[in-house]
Amino acid sequence: MEVCYQLPVLPLDRPVPKHVLSRRGAISFSSSSSLFGAPDPRQLSQRRGAISYDSSDQTALYIRMLGDVRVRSQVGFEPERRSSHPYLCIDFRTLHTRLGYGSMSASSSPERRVHRLLSFQRYLHSSRLLRGIPQQIPLHILDEDYTGQARCMLEKVGNWNFDIFLFDRLTNGNSLISLTLHLLNQYGLVELFQLDIVKLWRFLVMVQEDYHSDNPYHNAVHAADVTQAMYCYMREPLLAKSLTSCDIILGILAAATHDLDHPGVNQPFLIKTDHYLATLYRNTSVLENHHWKSAVGLLRETGLFSHLPAEDSLKMERELGSLILATDISRQNEYLSRFRRHLDQENLSLSNGSHRHFILQMALKCADICNPCRPWELSKQWSEKVTQEFFQQGDIEKKHKLEVSPVCDREMNTVGNIQMGFMTYVAEPLFAEWTRFSDTRLSQTMLGHMGLNKASWGSLQQEQPPVSVKAEPSSPGTDAEGGAAARRDGNTATGGTSSKELPQGSRES
Repeated sequence: MEVCYQLPVLPLDRPVPKHVLSRRGAISFSSSSSLFGAPDPRQLSQRRGAISYDSSDQTALYIRMLGDVRVRSQVGFEPERRSSHPYLCIDFRTLHTRLGYGSMSASSSPERRVHRLLSFQRYLHSSRLLRGIPQQIPLHILDEDYTGQARCMLEKVGNWNFDIFLFDRLTNGNSLISLTLHLLNQYGLVELFQLDIVKLWRFLVMVQEDYHSDNPYHNAVHAADVTQAMYCYMREPLLAKSLTSCDIILGILAAATHDLDHPGVNQPFLIKTDHYLATLYRNTSVLENHHWKSAVGLLRETGLFSHLPAEDSLKMERELGSLILATDISRQNEYLSRFRRHLDQENLSLSNGSHRHFILQMALKCADICNPCRPWELSKQWSEKVTQEFFQQGDIEKKHKLEVSPVCDREMNTVGNIQMGFMTYVAEPLFAEWTRFSDTRLSQTMLGHMGLNKASWGSLQQEQPPVSVKAEPSSPGTDAEGGAAARRDGNTATGGTSSKELPQGSRES
């Protein structure tokens, strides 16, 4: 049996008030007794949010819960069952040990079937449970110094130099949960939409869990970074006075889930290995569709919006998908040209719901690839992380005699040339138009940082030995996320943009 709980915190040997023990969201057990020895686990599974062991014991340990509490035992409990369909699944963590790719396109055996709306990350977790492999879940306890520093950082969450890496350390790897909940509370959205706090906790924990922590770039920290950037953009004067509460909650949730269950490889990789997702979405916006559907799955599983009228709930799911799908870089020219036409014709009206939604799409696209616009200390870290992920994919492709995807060959590319190409052909055209829309101090700051970062990469390039580059460094097969991430999802495989098309797109009207 295992209980998943995170973060913490009253010291031992402190009396626990009765009103605290009755709270939803608390677990208490006697420190003098066996951890899970008292009640019947079946009774615990029926409790909503609080589990108390011997609450009269004044030495009880009180644990604040940051996420959903799940009690599982080897006898009497089974993983949640959902309707199933086959996953022509590549285990990206063990792919490098495979002898070949022949088995990947074969039909799945019964034991390889997974449940609808079950992410690849959850599939691995449930598979380990069914095979009797113990799941290593550390007990996350932070002292008050760390949590206090995290709270201080959240007071400045609107600053563009917000250090998401430091915040993630201070929250013990829970930056996405902590940041998203803080923003929802700051806008009063929990109360306004009458969100059940237990369902909200569970949703946020599941979202964070479904990001692959072993991805160097596409992980929960990236999602938290994009969410913080999205908040900065929504605070810009033009948007702050125009966005509705629905716009704001959709913007925050879309940012938090925009890369949900990202496998750490790009779309061309999924296509050329006949992955189930590529077949399901017909080789079109494969990863973006998967991120959206994964988010919808968690919304429905937790019932976060189940109290809303069905029509409203479905509308929010559709608009969430529209925002996430906008991060498909293969449609970069389409969105950029439309944005430019609106700005040239000066016909954007933020009192119009469809126009506000379009601006939210553009804001999310900017947030997703804003890494070159961060201060050098942050931007450089993101650039190195995304390049590491590129090269890991390239190593797998070489090992299995597959064509190496653009910018994924570590022998032909460097962090610097990838970044400079990305900034020139993807980031600069987009942020130039965003500055036309919202010419504020933040926009000028972002352009200033990007110029300095580009110059810094240029200087580093001159200091490094020359590299023979076969693929153009500006080829942007990406899902539009972060710094060099502009090549990450590789949507060019669907007939999307190329490095030569982007400059042309930037001149279209």
